[in-house]
Amino acid sequence: MGYFGGFLITARQRGGKNQVTTQYSGGRVRRRALKKSKTGDVSKRAELMDEKIPKPERLHGRHVLNRYEDGMEKCIGCELCAAVCPAKCIHVRGADNNPENPTSPGERFGWIYEINYLRCIHCDLCVEACPTEAITESKLFEFSFTNRQDAIYTKAELLVGDDGKPQHLPWEDWRPGEDVNTSAWMRATAPSGDASFNGVVGWSGELGYGVRAPEKSDD
Repeated sequence: MGYFGGFLITARQRGGKNQVTTQYSGGRVRRRALKKSKTGDVSKRAELMDEKIPKPERLHGRHVLNRYEDGMEKCIGCELCAAVCPAKCIHVRGADNNPENPTSPGERFGWIYEINYLRCIHCDLCVEACPTEAITESKLFEFSFTNRQDAIYTKAELLVGDDGKPQHLPWEDWRPGEDVNTSAWMRATAPSGDASFNGVVGWSGELGYGVRAPEKSDD
């Protein structure tokens, strides 16, 4: 093709129509604007400086540990997620529930739960292996660390709050909608090759969300 042919390809790819690169500062500009704002609104310029591109419907992002609608934890400490993880990034230890003040509905609960995001490949196998729908992956993918310890998320950071929403850590850039329709929910309510499963609710109620509607069929 030669030098000029290569420059011609570059010239064709330039312009607003073909531009795919967005201005993103890691959320720093947006956070500064939020701190200065008295109304909680962010200026259009700040939004443009921290614009995120649209994400796929089933994106695998940062994990969360969910709770039932009554506040009980879904994790029963079975360690299946750790066993199936190909990157060996999950560490789980279960413990017996206190009969008078149980943490989960079962006999055991997840006493220790850690994910090392320096190893995690976001394959979603942990979500598929979980028998109680305890672990799901959100759409948050914009999070980074300044030290190795921050990359190891503990149960205290992974477990959703009293409102059922994921905790927002200082190095994470959450935006509206990144905590809904997680990949686990999409997989759990997908037809999976069985046409009779279309439109059937296949997900237990979650704190903050209730019972989620099933995935729509392709028809």
